[in-house]
Parts: sequence; C-alpha cells; structure tokens
Amino acid sequence: MRKVFVSGCFDILHAGHAAFFEQARSLGGHLTVSVAADTVLMLHKGRKPSLPIENKIALIAALRSVDKVIPSSNIETPLDFRDSILEHGADILAVTEDDRRADAKREFCRENGIDFVVLPKATPAAPVSTTSILTQIKGQSRVPLRVDFAGAWLDVPKFARPQDGYVVNCSITPLVGLSDWPYRIRSGLGGSAAKAILQSQDGVDEELKAGVGWQDPAVIMETGLCVWRSGRKPILDLKVNPEWLSGLLLLAWTHPRPRSSNLVDIPRDYRGIAEASRDARDAVLRLDLQALGAAMRKKYALHLQEGMKPLPDLGAVAMKYCGSGHGGYALYLFDSPERRNAARSENTCAVEPYLREP
Repeated sequence: MRKVFVSGCFDILHAGHAAFFEQARSLGGHLTVSVAADTVLMLHKGRKPSLPIENKIALIAALRSVDKVIPSSNIETPLDFRDSILEHGADILAVTEDDRRADAKREFCRENGIDFVVLPKATPAAPVSTTSILTQIKGQSRVPLRVDFAGAWLDVPKFARPQDGYVVNCSITPLVGLSDWPYRIRSGLGGSAAKAILQSQDGVDEELKAGVGWQDPAVIMETGLCVWRSGRKPILDLKVNPEWLSGLLLLAWTHPRPRSSNLVDIPRDYRGIAEASRDARDAVLRLDLQALGAAMRKKYALHLQEGMKPLPDLGAVAMKYCGSGHGGYALYLFDSPERRNAARSENTCAVEPYLREP
C-alpha cells in the first residue's frame, strides 16, 4: 500500500479541496493531509485563520477519502510540512498544477526519495476559492481604492524581489461601489481589482491572470497603511493606522493611462524600485512624513527615467504617478492640510487614508 501526502492551508473547506483529496488518494491506499499551522497561514496568505485549526482538522478527517490529518510542524513556507512528512512517512507527495511552490517541493522529494505527482486542478460543478467565499461572506457593496508610495511592479511575480523588496500602499476614501464611482477610470488606483471584489471574485487571482500584480486587491481587502513583502503572493509585513496621513493626500489627474498589462515589459530599474521601497518601509515604521516623501521622490525619479512626463509642482513634500504611471492620477503628499487645500483645483481630488473598523 502506497502512502500519499498532501499539504495546504485549507482555510475554508470547499468542494475543490474535497475533489483534490479524492484524486490524491486514488494514487495509493492511504492519504495523509497536512494542514498549515496558523502562523504559516499568516506568512503564506497574510491573513488570520478563518477557523481554528482544530476545527479544520476535524472537518477534513470526516471526509471518506482522508485517512489521517495532522497540523504542519515547521513555521516556514513552502515546506512547513517537512518534518511531518518525514516522521509519518509517504511514498508520494501530490500537488495541484497551479501550486506556485512546486519547484521547491519537487526538489525536496528528489532529495528524500519521495515520488512527486502533479494533479490537474479539480473543477467542481461550481468553481470556488477560499478568497471568493470570504468576499461573499463580507458582502461588500463599497470598497476603498488605493494609493501606492513605493514598490509598484515588485508585486508582479516575474519581477518580485523577495530578499530586498517591498510594496508600500494605503487604502483611501471616498469608497467606491458598482453604481457609485467618484474617480476617473484608467486612473492607477486599483479600480479593476475593486470591481472584481465587488462582484465577489478573487481579486488577487483576477489581477494575476491579467498579467499584472497583486497589490491592488491585497490592500483593498486589508485596508490601512500596509507594507507587503515582494513575492508571488501578498504577504503582509506590517500594517499601521494611517491617520497620521489625514489631510495630507491629494490626487491630480493627468490623462487616461494605458492598461498595466501593456506596460509590464517596459525596461525599468528594479534595483532602484526596491531601494525606494525599503526607504518607504522604514518611513512607515517610524511614522516619518519627510522620510516617506524622500522615498516617493526616489520613485518619481525612476518614473522620469522610464519616460513619464514631469508632473506640475504643487508645493508638496513629494509627488509620483499612481500605480504603473504613464498617465492616470498622480499622488501628492503635503506636510499640512493648509498646504494641501491651497493646491486644490478642478483637476485635483482630495483623498483620505482609510482603515476599516473591526
């Protein structure tokens, strides 16, 4: 009898998980499921667990295809199951074809004499994901958009710099709804991600499928002033209350921007982007307005190198294009509400940082 082993977060059990377990067990006569510990879920998904791990283990153990369920034993990704699989024994490690950490798992199996099997993605009658379930539960009819201070493009998987890069962004008001949209379109504020979330879709998956990054849906769903680790999926590094930026943010319209997917392969200085993102992270840690402005100015200099048009000087601490730039809104950071108000015009829009109430 060959023993099969699978691992995952399985945060909210759904039909796709059950179909995967059925497929995996068909490879042998015994299936062990490793469920990610709560700390691993925070590292991997950037969110708290939806259910206590004891509940998840009990639910999965009740499935006819599952013989044993164990919590992961290592606080790391992608091999949080490493000690468990070696302790309990397995002949086969099975993963789905969309497993983004398949290379590391394949190498682990090669080193330990375990067969590595990639299964086709199980598609139940009504496809669903944990994120889409959470979105439907929240039932959001209005969500924030976002401004980014540094790190744009480091959320695109092929440009990720997990060792030295971050994405620093903040959700903003006014909020938007499908029938109430107070911003211009093609603006660089994460509108496509917001629409996906409002339609109960998985915003991260939708953005990645479009060939762009995950920063928009990540901060729209999280809210607040956030620092994310650069990587293939959003991992929250730190989050602070953004009230210290109240009265200091202004958007200025330039012109409609191209779709981000059309700008992905333009040559740009990713080392410089990472440097500016580290500076912005340090500024957030210290709640230092001037340091945040300096990081924005570094990013704006890279915008100009990339061929974007110079922005008008409105007397702000710093300015930069939002998102991928080349049009859309530009973000201005001021050192007082009075200076921001003095810069307002028909072409600008005052916004405020947003943190969803618990």
